[in-house]
Amino acid sequence: MSTLLPGSKDLYFLPLGGTGEIGMNMNLYGHDDHWLMVDCGVTFKDTLTPDSTELFDVISADPAFITAQSDKLCGLVLTHAHEDHVGAVADLWPRLQCPVYTTRFTAEFLRRKLAQHSLLDRVPIIEVDSGATLDIGPFNVEWLPLTHSLPEPHALVIRTSAGNVFHTGDWKIDPQPVIGEPFDPTPFQALGDGSIDAMVCDSTNANRPGRSLSEGACFAGLYEQVKTTEGRVIVGCFGSNIARLITLCRIAQETGRYVGLYGRSLQTMVSTAKATGVWPADCDIIDSRHLAYLPPREVLAIATGSQGEPRTALQRMATDSHYELDISAGDRVIFSAIVIPGNETSVENLVRLLKLKKVEVVMAADCETPIHASGHPSADDVADLYRWVQPRIAIPVHGEAEHMLANANIARTSGVRKQLTGQNGDLFVISGPGRVRKNAVSTGRIALRR
Repeated sequence: MSTLLPGSKDLYFLPLGGTGEIGMNMNLYGHDDHWLMVDCGVTFKDTLTPDSTELFDVISADPAFITAQSDKLCGLVLTHAHEDHVGAVADLWPRLQCPVYTTRFTAEFLRRKLAQHSLLDRVPIIEVDSGATLDIGPFNVEWLPLTHSLPEPHALVIRTSAGNVFHTGDWKIDPQPVIGEPFDPTPFQALGDGSIDAMVCDSTNANRPGRSLSEGACFAGLYEQVKTTEGRVIVGCFGSNIARLITLCRIAQETGRYVGLYGRSLQTMVSTAKATGVWPADCDIIDSRHLAYLPPREVLAIATGSQGEPRTALQRMATDSHYELDISAGDRVIFSAIVIPGNETSVENLVRLLKLKKVEVVMAADCETPIHASGHPSADDVADLYRWVQPRIAIPVHGEAEHMLANANIARTSGVRKQLTGQNGDLFVISGPGRVRKNAVSTGRIALRR
């Protein structure tokens, strides 16, 4: 594997994780005897092989290909702070030994993870401003701001003497993102001058027609659910969705409730947002230990565990084993999140436990007025981006086969001449006419935690 090395006229894209699956994103770009890694993430509660039944708590893509030639790795660029993009950095950096480049919020989030591994003083983190351009080895990298479901998501324009790539990262077109600026198409339209050889694009919702809902559209539905509850309100949502947390704090202010956070990932994200100036000064959160002493009608608890994961706050509340907050008949649990494919059974079991306690359960899928918005683009959004950027080649990633096929079809109807689809370990040759060399590299998964 270590003999696969790009020359000065080559431009390669090599996914080790996150292509043909959702999660564990780990991508390599190759040019002029060097590799650039983009993202280094994890997935949770999964098996190492399709035919295995043994579950592991935290899993990453196997980095063996690049660690065998780590002297050729000139840097790791992180597009944003979601665990499926940054969660493996602390575990794998001792094998990578390269500088890490990212913007302020993601850097702060990463530092907290590195501190837990006693790596804070060892890992060189280079903070990059949004919109900046930086040379990393033979790669010239530009950070373009996007909208997603957490602060400071960025796309990358990676320029080389052999060609240029637009790497979307995770994104959506959001005119009302709650935090950060609304989506601005201008920098992406400026790329449509024929200079982009390949667009490596998020496929997560490409098989969904229409447009993705704006984050700001969730306020009305959540407000109505909170306002009409006599007892405690407990909201299960993704801990990284800072915008949703801010929306809930605003709703608590308007409905006379106090907000507390239950779950380490929630607390980490909010503390990161406060440290980087993202969190609004007037959005108060009280010590979660105090919520238990308030009248139920004054409680708005935000809890981890919307996917039914064991040992999370919501699961402990459902089984009367949470050490800070009890829930009971008359309370309302709101799932302000989708059910991720594969988690259906665990969520159903959690809902059953809650209903046995005579707690009212509200699911996002059952609400006429939205209480959840995806952070990823639907079909019309993907089509817009292809028409703006006008790449020569479309490379769908960040999705299972059906999502990537839908992405490729959108690219075709949007005027992109060539679509290259593949899996982890396939080598996408972007220089020249463009082609895929199947199974060029052996890939797999490794367990980071049991």
